This record gives sequence, C-alpha cells and structure tokens, in this order.
Amino acid sequence: MSDYKWSFSSLKEYVNCPKQYQEVKVLKRYFKQTTPEMTYGNEVHKALENYVKDGTPLVKNYSHFKPLMDTIIEIEGEKFPEQRMALDKDGNACKYSEGWVRGIVDLLIVRGDTGYILDYKTGSNKYPDPKQLKLMALMTFAHHPEINTINAGLLFVAYNSFVDETYQRSDIDSLWASFEPDLRRLDNSYVTDMWNPNPTPLCGWCPVRTCEHYKDRR
Repeated sequence: MSDYKWSFSSLKEYVNCPKQYQEVKVLKRYFKQTTPEMTYGNEVHKALENYVKDGTPLVKNYSHFKPLMDTIIEIEGEKFPEQRMALDKDGNACKYSEGWVRGIVDLLIVRGDTGYILDYKTGSNKYPDPKQLKLMALMTFAHHPEINTINAGLLFVAYNSFVDETYQRSDIDSLWASFEPDLRRLDNSYVTDMWNPNPTPLCGWCPVRTCEHYKDRR
C-alpha cells in the first residue's frame, strides 16, 4: 500500500475525478476556490458547535436552527462537538496528526455502550450520501471500545430532514469493505502514477484549467 493519507472527502474527490485529485492533492498545482456555499456551511457548523458546547446564542441568521438543536441537546450522554478522530493502516485508533485516515464528527454523543453520530449538512437533501457515516462509525468504534451500537445520521438543517443508519460492532468488517474498491483504485494510481480524467458536466467549474476537458462555465 502506498504512503498517502485520506479522508472521506478526499476519497470522494478522487472517485469523482482522479485527474483533478492529482493536480490538487498530489501535485498541488491548482487549488479549489472557497465558494459562498462553503463559507456559509463553515459558519453554520461553527455556530452549531458553539451552541452545543457552551450554549453560545445563535445569531439571528441561524436562530431558526435552535428548536432542532435543542432537541439534539436533550439526548442523554457525554457530548463531543467537532470530534477529531484518526485511524492507522490497521484500523486502530491513533493521534489525529498521525492518522492514515482522518475525520471530524460534527457531534458525537456517548451514552454507555451506545454512540450517536450526527453530521450537519447545510446543502440540499436531494441526494444524501450516508457513506460518510460508515467511516465515522469505524472511527468511533476504534476510539470508544465501550460502544457496541451506533445510531448515525445526516442532519439537513435547512430542511429539518434526517437520514439515519444503525451500526453494530459486528459490522466493522462490512463497513471497511464498502471502502476497499475505491481505496484499491487510489492505491493503484499512486503506484502507477495513472490519474485518468473523468469528464462530467461539472468540468467547467474545475480548477484544473489545463485539462483537455475543461470548458469554463462559471
């Protein structure tokens, strides 16, 4: 296995387009620009983190999230907002700075042998992707050996909708299996230095303007 580090978002970027991944993540010749949507998402995440952590009042623009967050706060258990976790190549818990794979759970709640994972989403709920929850569950099982059951969910705060999944400690092997095909592809790209482009309608918004498939649509 090649020596690289990954996260759910970086693996997803590789699957979407290996060429863009190479240019941005490996060669670092191009950088993704921060969009207004990204800025909004970061601001909401920080506001919700502070509200859960120490009760910092939500500013007017985000006050409509209060009833939803109050319901979450009522869940019994120890709360860990913006919990950073990492695993080594053997799937063992390790320091975040030393992790082979790293991730941040927006809110982890631990109550006895049960864990609750919440990932806040500020965008559309039209195409939910719960696979991120699988990786967060793997990290939680590793960092909290007392947990046997995890109730996880994508919380689309702007739509007050919830996509939930439940995992057992006995599911660990099958959870890893869901990532193995993409990780094998990523590893092979590092070994062979082959990074094939994957043209899509989003190519016009790609930062890699030298790519043969780039057509400016911004």
